Amino acid sequence: ETEPLTSKKDVSDCNKGDDCKENGRLVRNPKSALRLVEDGNKVHPSQGDKGEAAQISNGYSGVQSSVPCNGMGEVDDAQCTAPAATTTTTTTTSTTCGAEGQQQLMELEDRETWSKKIDFLLSVIGYAVDLGNVWRFPYICYQNGGGAFLIPYTIMAIFGGIPLFYMELALGQYHRNGCISIWRKICPIFKGIGFAICIIDLYVASYYNTIMAWAFYYLVSSFTAELPWTSCTNAWNTGNCTNYFSKDNVSWSLHSISPAEEFYTRQVLQVHRSDGLDDLGGISWQLTLCLLLIFTIVYFSIWKGVKTSGKVVWVTATFPYIILFILLVRGATLPGAWRGVLYYLKPDWQKLLATEVWVDAAAQIFFSLGPGFGVLLAYASYNKFHNNCYQDALVTSTVNCATSFVSGFVIFTVLGYMAEMRNEDVSEVAKDTGPSLLFITYAEAIANMPASTFFAIIFFLMLLTLGLDSTFAGLEGVITGVLDEFPHVWSKRRELFVLGLIIICFLGSLATLTFGGAYVVKLFEEYATGPAVLTVVFLEAVAVAWFYGITQFCNDVKEMLGFTPGWYWRVCWVAISPIFLLFVTCSFLSNPPELRLFDYNYPYWTTVVGYCIGTSSIICIPIYMVYRLIVTPGTLKERILKSITPETATEIPFGDIRMNAV
Repeated sequence: ETEPLTSKKDVSDCNKGDDCKENGRLVRNPKSALRLVEDGNKVHPSQGDKGEAAQISNGYSGVQSSVPCNGMGEVDDAQCTAPAATTTTTTTTSTTCGAEGQQQLMELEDRETWSKKIDFLLSVIGYAVDLGNVWRFPYICYQNGGGAFLIPYTIMAIFGGIPLFYMELALGQYHRNGCISIWRKICPIFKGIGFAICIIDLYVASYYNTIMAWAFYYLVSSFTAELPWTSCTNAWNTGNCTNYFSKDNVSWSLHSISPAEEFYTRQVLQVHRSDGLDDLGGISWQLTLCLLLIFTIVYFSIWKGVKTSGKVVWVTATFPYIILFILLVRGATLPGAWRGVLYYLKPDWQKLLATEVWVDAAAQIFFSLGPGFGVLLAYASYNKFHNNCYQDALVTSTVNCATSFVSGFVIFTVLGYMAEMRNEDVSEVAKDTGPSLLFITYAEAIANMPASTFFAIIFFLMLLTLGLDSTFAGLEGVITGVLDEFPHVWSKRRELFVLGLIIICFLGSLATLTFGGAYVVKLFEEYATGPAVLTVVFLEAVAVAWFYGITQFCNDVKEMLGFTPGWYWRVCWVAISPIFLLFVTCSFLSNPPELRLFDYNYPYWTTVVGYCIGTSSIICIPIYMVYRLIVTPGTLKERILKSITPETATEIPFGDIRMNAV
């Protein structure tokens, strides 16, 4: 332990009780690691510089950078003579050499952390609370039994959504890696999950930001004394345009179209200039400019990392709650608002006997909380090691579910007002789903309120902020994953990599900017992400609970938080959550949605295309498994065992000393 730093030790010189070198990795004998050495935190006196004191290898901060590997997979004795730590448990410390060792150094020594705890919480809340909370939950709720739907929704949240949410936060915080490289420390053969997540995130970025471009178009159009979707005298209007809010007595017929619907379909989307997916038509230059501006905002919000995006979310995550409160108060004072609330919450207990209600509840809570996109892993990896991620999971998931519920009141008070003005039943007014609920029905109601310009501006600003922090999160999942996997290439070139990623996302969005782009958005929304993400999280849950081991994972949580997760969490992670995911996935695949948008029925071949898009991401998982087994030396059994055994020790802080947890 005190031999000169410049001496060499060959494998042949390793005796019993000494430190030996195997396959390019230094393995310290447990007995020597347990010895208490006087002044153990100091290096040989000849080293001099206090800043170069050798420390026990710990990927949390990396091995001592002043004594690197020599690039040939060999280790200088400066690393062999690292002092032992005083500990009460058997600990094996290892130093990884070559490119892998360099990678750990770069990714962990320079890893940034959140400036404040609140930055992390707002970022996670901003990611989880998105446009889907405003349009999807209210529609799913009233469609599946109103108030009765809250029962399966709550059950699915408790036994499925929240445990998965907690699991990803804990994994990211403990291992401090993105969605790709984290599998080296869990189960290497499942590393393809990380690549699949990155592809899914790129698909989402290619259509999700287009919806924000629509909102931005509405925002710009709102800066007028009279909103353009309030009258039928515009160039884009047709003879069927009927403004039933006018002072004249106007009857609403079967063929009547509201001015808000014609503004959305004929001016913003211009779908009348496309024949469907067979002929998408040209690109809308107005929407292209809107999307370009949105991506510019996104770039300058995330290009420097979480220290900048953590400040931006102070606006993008809190502003929507202010607007939701204003709109809720305004909606509650409208005539007929009570009709909408009654329709929203009136329980239909018979619906609970239908299987599709439980499937919708499981899907809604899953996509609302958002595990499986690599975002929770990435955000949690920038936390301090002993941060209470258990408390964070409960707080953020509760805020997310409460936001969805309150959004229902914001939407349905206005729908009740619309039904009162049309003299129709709420069910007739609430036929629009998805973006149409916001851009047609809600926009029309706002346009006919007093101070309509003000309410239109704040409403579409709210939609933009809801979408922006979700985009920040999705792209950060890709950025963190790639930078952690290839730190020697990109760690010092983050701004350049983010710029390239933004350009790729913009070019990938061009198909959604065409006159038939709304049809592409609908196709991607239903097929590109749904079954693929469900499959990814199912395999992730299985890999962690069954291959990495639920006992090991719970021990990891105890290292961070000081307590072991109880039996409820263990049962959920081992059995209930995977069954929950398998249930939703099988239900989706057995009954694929029949797509229809406006008056366009999607042809059968689009279903095949949709499944091909979804498969293109998850195909990375079996491909990497095969690749891994091929390149791993040994017999088939040895290859499998090596492929499911963690390659790299995960490191934990132990006072001022860094220790490997193996």
